[in-house]
Amino acid sequence: MDRIHHLADTNPKIRAAFDYIFVLIGSAIIAITFNVFLLPNQIASGGVSGISTILKSVLDLEPAYVQWAFNIPLFIAGVVLLGKHYGVKTLIGTTFLPFVVFVTKSWEPWTHDALLGALFGGIGVGLGLGIVFRGNASTGGTDLAAQIVNKYTGFSLGRCVIMIDGLIVAAAALVFDIEKALYALIGLYVTSKTIDLIQIGFGRSKMAMIITDNLDEVREGILNKIDRGITKFSAYGGFTDQERPVLMCVVDQTEFTKLKQLVKSLDPSAFVVVMDAAEVLGEGFKR
Repeated sequence: MDRIHHLADTNPKIRAAFDYIFVLIGSAIIAITFNVFLLPNQIASGGVSGISTILKSVLDLEPAYVQWAFNIPLFIAGVVLLGKHYGVKTLIGTTFLPFVVFVTKSWEPWTHDALLGALFGGIGVGLGLGIVFRGNASTGGTDLAAQIVNKYTGFSLGRCVIMIDGLIVAAAALVFDIEKALYALIGLYVTSKTIDLIQIGFGRSKMAMIITDNLDEVREGILNKIDRGITKFSAYGGFTDQERPVLMCVVDQTEFTKLKQLVKSLDPSAFVVVMDAAEVLGEGFKR
């Protein structure tokens, strides 16, 4: 997907076309996931889809109609109250998703186990949302409601999202039972983690901060034997107040063991701090 974006960046028209494709594909994945995992197992894990799951059980309303009934007014309210930056792509997401829900409503459930429904439903929704976000759009719904509440109450956006989704999960606990609400929370958690994977990628890198007395040897070793760049910072020891340069190096996870062994061989007393680098952009990594 990153290669596609790199290609599209060279041509705005190609980029725009791919954005629309991402919105359509992501919305379709969310809709199918809703019909085969979430709805049949009564997993109301937040959002307008969660509301439609509850109303399907209480009033036997068609979920696609409920989603249209919420999404379209919320989109209009978002444009009026928050500005016109949502654009056509978000409108497509808010309308196409319920359309696919309607078209695939006769599909047989892929599982009747609530736990599997929550897990794979969360993965599917997270995958779809991640793809839609890659298309620089959203599926609207309660995300827009949260932004409206955020603007007029002063609550943080994250808190607004949690409040709205929390109310939906609480309603699910009243309509269904506590167990279904707990499954919904599992689905929400899995969704958030899957979105992170799609946005950031599956690759993981390591960032090492190295304080060593053999500065030149360690620097040359990393440059020549691991073939990674290095950044040198000027720092001062908190106890001695003496200058202690710090080397910063980012390596792929497969190179991390080699880096540790190299530093240890060159300076057994080196002080090394290692951190996860979720996404690295630049030479030798993603562009």
